[in-house]
Amino acid sequence: MFTGIIEALGTVRSLQKTENLLTLAVKRPGAFDDLRVGDSIANDGVCLTVTALKGGCCYFDLMKETLEATTLRHVVPGTKLNLERAMKADARLGGHFVTGHVDGVGCIRAVRTLPNYVEYRIAAGRDLMRYIVPKGSVALDGISLTVGEVRRDWFAVYFIPHTLKVTAIGAKKAGDEVNIETDLLAKYILKAVAS
Repeated sequence: MFTGIIEALGTVRSLQKTENLLTLAVKRPGAFDDLRVGDSIANDGVCLTVTALKGGCCYFDLMKETLEATTLRHVVPGTKLNLERAMKADARLGGHFVTGHVDGVGCIRAVRTLPNYVEYRIAAGRDLMRYIVPKGSVALDGISLTVGEVRRDWFAVYFIPHTLKVTAIGAKKAGDEVNIETDLLAKYILKAVAS
């Protein structure tokens, strides 16, 4: 379980493809000196298990399902990733409950720069939009955000300059994809109502 508060940026160092598996090596941030093999780390919002720690890198194994369902299929050496360690039970919950189980991929439809903030409009399919509500929570590339305007096939989120500076999302532009994890509570409520 995560909070959607990004702790560090990681840089992809290498990719090794084998049958049905991609091993991803990410430069280990200095703040992550307490990592152990088996720990869960959200990489752009995707919960991955640390499989090895060597040469200043964290290694993660990505299966076919992860590659097909997330933006991690596009990473190359040099790609910057938003990283967050799993939350501790006694820690503050600064964002919202984020599982690291990405629901789907959306596309940045537009980026509007306004005084002191930037609006991103995210296009998403109907299967995701049913869980998106104004003032609700959403995680984009692992970042906990509050939903603004909601239309039939897109929704808006807003970034302060600090978030754009300390996460990888600031480098994304219209046409780029983002990992979307919808609000956990919304999923359970809709399922209960439908039963």
